[in-house]
Amino acid sequence: MSKKAYDAKAIEVLSGLEPVKKRPGMYTDTTCPNHLIQEVLDNSVDEALAGYCKRIKVNLYKNGSIEVADNGRGMPVDIHPDHQLSGVELILCKLHAGAKFSGEDYGFSGGLHGVGVSVVNALSAELNVIIKRDAKEYAIGFRDGEKVQELKEVGKVGTQNSGTAVTFLPDQQYFESLKVDKKRLKHLLKAKAVLCPGLQIDYFDEKKSERIKWIFDEGLRDYVEEFSGCSQLLLDETFIFSKDGEGQGIDVGINWTDETSKDLLKETYVNLIPTALGGSHLNGFKAGLLDSIREFCDYRNLLPKGIKINSEDILVNCVFVISSKLQNPQFAGQTKERLDSKDHTSFVSAAVKDSMSIWLNQHTEEGEKIADLAIRAAQKRAKSTVKVDRKKTFKGPALPGKLSDCNSDDIEQSELFLVEGDSAGGSAKQARERKFQAIMPLRGKILNTWDLESSDILKSQEIKDLTTAIGVTPGDDNISKLRYGKICILADADSDGLHIATLLCALFLRHFKSLVTAGRIFVAMPPLFRIDAAKEVYYALDEKEKDNIVKNIRKTNTKVKIDIQRFKGLGEMNPSQLRETVMKPQSRRLIQLTLNASENTNSMFDLLLSKKRAPDRKAWLEKKGNLAEV
Repeated sequence: MSKKAYDAKAIEVLSGLEPVKKRPGMYTDTTCPNHLIQEVLDNSVDEALAGYCKRIKVNLYKNGSIEVADNGRGMPVDIHPDHQLSGVELILCKLHAGAKFSGEDYGFSGGLHGVGVSVVNALSAELNVIIKRDAKEYAIGFRDGEKVQELKEVGKVGTQNSGTAVTFLPDQQYFESLKVDKKRLKHLLKAKAVLCPGLQIDYFDEKKSERIKWIFDEGLRDYVEEFSGCSQLLLDETFIFSKDGEGQGIDVGINWTDETSKDLLKETYVNLIPTALGGSHLNGFKAGLLDSIREFCDYRNLLPKGIKINSEDILVNCVFVISSKLQNPQFAGQTKERLDSKDHTSFVSAAVKDSMSIWLNQHTEEGEKIADLAIRAAQKRAKSTVKVDRKKTFKGPALPGKLSDCNSDDIEQSELFLVEGDSAGGSAKQARERKFQAIMPLRGKILNTWDLESSDILKSQEIKDLTTAIGVTPGDDNISKLRYGKICILADADSDGLHIATLLCALFLRHFKSLVTAGRIFVAMPPLFRIDAAKEVYYALDEKEKDNIVKNIRKTNTKVKIDIQRFKGLGEMNPSQLRETVMKPQSRRLIQLTLNASENTNSMFDLLLSKKRAPDRKAWLEKKGNLAEV
């Protein structure tokens, strides 16, 4: 145990680039320097996206240093009026310094946080920059992230000659290996050239004396067909389509094959940055593709009885490239491997559904071949699923009749939703994914079980049915017979719904604490409002989130008509709305019920729910009641 006193002197404030050096893994991939190259490259590509750059060079030198040069506008060299430093020094030495926050200098860009290239400087033993702009050439140098050469003019250039060249030597102490993954780098460079038509990218490997040049005017189709990962594509001509909207756009290339392989091309990009973990654009692509192909199958009566295709059935034989462009993309982290811009999902879904539906109806023969692939995949999936009714395999008391069980026996996959009311339960049954989601409607407010013994609560038929459904006995620490990996409380977003959710939380905390500590209990967060602005749809949990959404819409479009619908309850939501906001793992909001060791949770629940604490509760309400939000 540390004997050092914990006082104000113990608090450290990291300045400059120290946070990056202390925790490099928070800012980049420390396996190898590839991500550092990508950070510098993305700045050059942003210049190309903005229309200022036509050529980028990436050079790997024998001494391990790497150069990325472009013919864009060149980093700013004038002095910043507030910080009294040159623009280039601010960019390279200050975290969160950049020109991409407002969106005024760059329409679409990959650099968003003002962090990337300063991370490169922090983790490089040496970094030098040459800047050409305003008919002059400038140079500045850094060692270990610190400036060692002042910015100075070193020559004259032509008035049309501009750009930036960054040369850096990654520092061994921050990386597992300094060896660049050249295969991955070349694939990335080619993809950048394909996705940015007219941009020339030159690659030079000094050690191997290897030179490659990529430039494509219309390259997405060729790229999909060349890198499909299969020997034969289903469509003679890869389907390519684009869609632009306000502040966002999408380009997609898509084809199919009879082959199934993990090497099939399935790539997603945002502002030309590869998103290996997918995210919002991939989710929208899946949803739009599924809707269009299901609609095509239904219209032409192609589906065999009892077969329902899902997005994975369609994608298993699919090769595709998705290239999204967003003015203000939200990524999951600095490495930008997953897009988290929720609003983009609906844009992509609508664009894919509309474009694919038109194409399918114009190419019915090819459409039927695609449908046949998906149907075969669905049939194969159905055969691999154990075809038994979980209710019949349950050993013990008969499961309650109102439980709509799921098909999967995999506890880690299955989910049980405890839904307030039969009306909402009916919508939830239509919205669920039958394979792994079960629904059990509850009749209004359950019994307040806080003051009761576990043996007494089974006198309530509602709680007895719930207990039978989950397979765990109240008060028993043994949860080996638990039937669902997630138990999700789903109640209305109003005060009555919150009361019901509180009673259920108390039930689990008091009588099924082992489920809480095992992380099995969740509370679903259904929206209270739906906001329609032109063709865009948003959902808000409460008044504050609704006001923020409306405010953000007004920032970008002051004339758009905004319609706001307040849901009176879950039963008022149709199945598709319930699926998107509550049931679908990719877009729903679930809060895990956990115990905070620093707070006395039992004491608070006792104050709120115990009949013996009525006087204390009254005093507490008199003292704290003014804090309630009306």
